Amino acid sequence: MADISCDIVVVGAGVLGLCVASELTARGRDVRVIDPGRANASSIAAGMIAPAFETVLDGGDAERGAFLRDAAALWPAFAGRFGLSLDRTPAEWRGPQAGMMQARLAALGFEATLTAGGVAAPEDIRLEAGASLQAMSERLGPRRIGTGVDRLARHGPGWRINAGDTGIRTTQVIVATGVAAAVPGLPHLASSLIAAVCPIKGQIGWTADVLTDRVLRGPGGYVAPVADGTLIGATMVEGARDLTVDPAATDRLLAMAQLLTGHGVVPTVQWRVGVRGASADGLPIAGPVGDGLHLALAPRRNGWLLGPMVARVVADGIEGRPRDRHAAALDPLRFNPPAD
Repeated sequence: MADISCDIVVVGAGVLGLCVASELTARGRDVRVIDPGRANASSIAAGMIAPAFETVLDGGDAERGAFLRDAAALWPAFAGRFGLSLDRTPAEWRGPQAGMMQARLAALGFEATLTAGGVAAPEDIRLEAGASLQAMSERLGPRRIGTGVDRLARHGPGWRINAGDTGIRTTQVIVATGVAAAVPGLPHLASSLIAAVCPIKGQIGWTADVLTDRVLRGPGGYVAPVADGTLIGATMVEGARDLTVDPAATDRLLAMAQLLTGHGVVPTVQWRVGVRGASADGLPIAGPVGDGLHLALAPRRNGWLLGPMVARVVADGIEGRPRDRHAAALDPLRFNPPAD
């Protein structure tokens, strides 16, 4: 078995894992990312960075809105550092509740502009999810190891990771494995936090036809432009982790897309299913859990929105920097506070 030594290992190459790895690499740390390379929920997502509509649709208050706005504000600098492109075309809400939506957004402190079709939220933008994952992965080059992790074990002051034919010695491990089961060898606290992540099955459709030039949202879903066509999404089935396409959900989403776009007939659609993770309070689990272990999990449906914030919180925790003012909201130990 070949051995590698490095400062930090990130297990998982979804949006949170790659954002954390990119941030740490930019800070000069010797990082490896371990992931078998299969499609994940991040890769089939619409890539929305949407603090305004996400706050409203989740029933959030002004505090939650400010949190998501702060997360979105990190994206321009993050995208510039890592060569990612942002589509700044404002997302638009369409539906009979346009006036109520504008009032709700304004009450939460978001800019909201009435349009001919509905309400535009200039703070809600997007990126190409698949292309952005690929760009971050390519920047890592040989630092990405294409296999799964078999086991972790304590090794002196750090950890030893068995990953296929490779053994890796490291001082810090970041677990960013989505809704996967805990890797064998993790301590009880980390394993219990991972086990508590709630899976959420999401179904999304893709068509090569161009149905819109901007994100359109409305009751029941959204339609989003992508480089190779249009995405139609998305369902959220809490507690489910199967990857089967639901015909009833297909019918609902197609009907929603017809209403939002005005297209009488939606063209042939390929349906995809992914499973995301959520914590009990809907915010990510990001930060240290002791013994050189850190988590970057459970962003619910806002993995792309929250990626740079999670990356900064985890990287600062590893480097012992002063805690970001939002770090406490993401702290894994908020669910398992230490005994006095």
